[in-house]
Amino acid sequence: MNVVKAVETYVTKLVSEPSAIKVLLLDAQTTPVISLACTQSSLLSHQIYLTDRLDNKRRERMPHLKCICFLSPSAESLDALAEELRDPRYGEYYLYFSNVLTKTAIERLAEVDEHEVVREVQEYFADYCPILPSLYSLNYCPSSSLPLYGSTMNTWHPAALERSVQGLSAVLLSLKKKPLIRYEKMSSMAKKLASEIHHRIETEAALFDFRSSQVAPLLLILDRRNDPVTPLLSQWTYQAMVHELLEIQNGRVNLSMVPDIHPELKEVTLIPQSDSFFNDHHLSTFGELGTELKDYVQAYQSRSLSHQPSAINSIADMKRFVEEYPEVRKLGSNVSKHVALVGELSRLVARDDLLEVGECEQGLATASGADFKTVQALLNKNSVPAFNKLRLVILYALRYQKGSQSANIPILIKSLLDQGVAPEDARLVYVFLNMAGSEQRQDDLFSNESIFSIGRSALKGLKGVENVYTQHRPHLSDTMENLLKGRLKETSYPYLEETKPGPNSSLQRLQDVIIFMVGGTTYEEARIVSLLNQELSGPVNANSSLAGTGTRVLLGGTCIHNSSSFIKMFSSAAENFAQSIYSPPPEVSSNSPALNLQLGNLNVSLGGPAGTGIYRTSGEGPSLQADGIRDGVRNLIGKVKLGGL
Repeated sequence: MNVVKAVETYVTKLVSEPSAIKVLLLDAQTTPVISLACTQSSLLSHQIYLTDRLDNKRRERMPHLKCICFLSPSAESLDALAEELRDPRYGEYYLYFSNVLTKTAIERLAEVDEHEVVREVQEYFADYCPILPSLYSLNYCPSSSLPLYGSTMNTWHPAALERSVQGLSAVLLSLKKKPLIRYEKMSSMAKKLASEIHHRIETEAALFDFRSSQVAPLLLILDRRNDPVTPLLSQWTYQAMVHELLEIQNGRVNLSMVPDIHPELKEVTLIPQSDSFFNDHHLSTFGELGTELKDYVQAYQSRSLSHQPSAINSIADMKRFVEEYPEVRKLGSNVSKHVALVGELSRLVARDDLLEVGECEQGLATASGADFKTVQALLNKNSVPAFNKLRLVILYALRYQKGSQSANIPILIKSLLDQGVAPEDARLVYVFLNMAGSEQRQDDLFSNESIFSIGRSALKGLKGVENVYTQHRPHLSDTMENLLKGRLKETSYPYLEETKPGPNSSLQRLQDVIIFMVGGTTYEEARIVSLLNQELSGPVNANSSLAGTGTRVLLGGTCIHNSSSFIKMFSSAAENFAQSIYSPPPEVSSNSPALNLQLGNLNVSLGGPAGTGIYRTSGEGPSLQADGIRDGVRNLIGKVKLGGL
């Protein structure tokens, strides 16, 4: 159940034929798939002379070349392809689509192929990005232009739902899986997606007609809002750190902003399949990485010395030099890349006081807890960026939403405002509580709701902790452990009624588990799944009931989040919800400061003793207030009372 190999197999098939010099045309959706699944050199080995985008209008006419098109079956791509076929630039066309092509679309392509240049039409189900063997992404990062939610936080935006159904169906088809389906009960979005996937399987019954296995595979659909903590944390393993601090986009990292960076390193690729060092160490902690990189540099130095002029003393030495020089040169560029990456990570950690911030975050995310004064002290440090201060307050609010410490949340929001954080950013603290707070989460995320869960959390915190920065375990870890041990409650994670197994199914050990996270997953969770797969495929171990069972786990989501993209997702979603999304929930509403903007005698108030609304005041001139307005009409939403109106 390796998504990298599955997509590589499709790509190899589509570029292998015909055996001639070819052009490869892609669209916006398939370009990242190809870039992650194969290298430029592998394309050249299959006689791909040129790779271009279908929507590039300035392509030259080359009628002597054959053209391979690998496209998504979207309306935009089909329109562009129809235009291409009406006036073909190449001699022959071989059309491959990344998902199911409708009968209507096929008929349309036949109509526009007046020059009869189309030689082949096939479906290769590579409609997702293979990040790691056990990690996939639909590359749908929610924003204002790509919304995930509909008019409420419990409904899908139609385009996001369709993209999720298409992408997840492609994953199942490429792996030849027809699964049973379970979902988070409290997530109406997870249930809706489960129903749509089942409907797609039933509609395309011929495509999903795979040989039945003794134990049916399982598709588990989860909701990001059940664990809003994991994407908010600073990361301390190599791949996750790079994505958090520099951002990995389709296997590429932009280093152009790094001081004194060499021109050839302004953009680097970071794909495990084509980078042996990254493949071996992408899960390493930041502490381990320094030692591993030092060994890598020393290995390169020893290889380089053997290729110095003084070391070439015979014909055999010359032959060895010619044969090994390209590999040594490639090794040198790879060493330079990782030295630059790790150096920049170290610079950012020091500049932004991330060691101190990270320790506080880990306390907030685990049973350790974090002192209010510690959080407030970090908010007052000028070296801590405003964005990191916002993350700390959101984490504190999520952790202490219930109980006496919830009274500190308004104080911390006021501190954010005093530190110059914009009101539209500070109000996101309440957005997170309303969208992913304790009332919206299905599970006890912080293990603080019962004496039993507190005890379990304390014991869990004593074992297997590498250092203070890796104490946190994503909630997915507990979910997977319960699932694989047969303890995941059907009352909380029910089967879709149409796929519910027989009464003895609980006695059978799962073989294949495919997880999909509505709202995006993270590299921290991917690391947990990779380590779990190593344990499951390893030798039987008396200390682990899961070791050696052979179960395979695959993780994916709408996108791969870092803290910036996650906060952006909630921020853009809230813009389309009712204004109450910016108000404090009941348990923290008393004594909460309003986020007020006073313009003349008109005051816009969000939360606080005066309530949410627009009020008439006697003030003059614009000012930003953090205490609310006590006069005027209380709890007036969306109405303006100005003068005598």
